[in-house]
Parts: sequence; structure tokens; C-alpha cells
Amino acid sequence: MRRILLKGFIKEFKEFAMRGNVIDLAIGVVIGGAFGKIVTSIVNDIIMPPIGVLLGGVNFKDLIIKIKPDMRMPDGSEITTLADANAVGAPVLAIGQFINTMIDFLIIAFCIFLLVKGINWMKREKKEPEPEKTTKECPYCLSEIPKAATRCSQCTSVLPEPEAV
Repeated sequence: MRRILLKGFIKEFKEFAMRGNVIDLAIGVVIGGAFGKIVTSIVNDIIMPPIGVLLGGVNFKDLIIKIKPDMRMPDGSEITTLADANAVGAPVLAIGQFINTMIDFLIIAFCIFLLVKGINWMKREKKEPEPEKTTKECPYCLSEIPKAATRCSQCTSVLPEPEAV
């Protein structure tokens, strides 16, 4: 009995896993993770170092606000980096890492925005011109009649000269 249930479960899982949208999602997650690493590298290795130099040689990864300013390293020196704070277990606000993460997010969000905008542009349907009307409205009874008609088929009124076809 368990074997039958297990086979049914495995079959159902296989059908689920082989759906196109599940595979597309998996590929999207893998590519998204790789893209995130690229953006993180761009932010940490290319964008933030020049900004740090412009702001007086600050390394943004190490920019911290000490919650307990009286805590010191075991040798008595000041805690100046995030690595120092982590080594002694000092509570700090890692402002630099937060700024890096926010810049990562903004770059990724902007790239996704551009991607969605591009996809929507490609999906946009070109509007076809409306086909030329082959009917007109009778000025007396307001029914639809052929464009070239000289008399209304509904009210039998004599119509003005037909429009050129």
C-alpha cells in the first residue's frame, strides 16, 4: 500500500517539476542569484571605493556606529572596523554594509525595471488601421445601410447622392 502511495507521489512530483513554468522559475532564480553577485561586486569593488576616497578615505564596508562606545579590543585599542567589532562581539550598526546593500537593491531594481519595460515594449501590439466603413447611417431612420445606397431599405426614404466609394 505504501509503495503505491509513494509511486503516485513520485509521479505527481515529477509532473509538477517538469512543468515549463517551474523550470523557468528555477532558471530565473539561478540567473538572478548570479546577477546579484555581479551587481554586488560592481557596488563593492567599483562604485564604493572612489566614493570612499572622495569622502576622506572611508571604506564603506567598515563604516560603523558603535552602540557601546566604551567597548575596546582585547589589547585596549579602539574598535574601528566591522571585523574588529565582530571579533570582540561589540554591538554596532553596520551603516556601510547597509548603504552597500541599498545601492545593490537600487541597481537590481533599476535593471529589472528596464527589463520589464523592454519586454512590455516588445509585447506591445501594433494597432492596425480601422477598416474602411462599407455602410452609412440613414439620416431619416438612423439604420445602417450600404454606403452606395440611394434609398433606405428600412424606411424607403430617398437619400442624398451616395458618397464616392
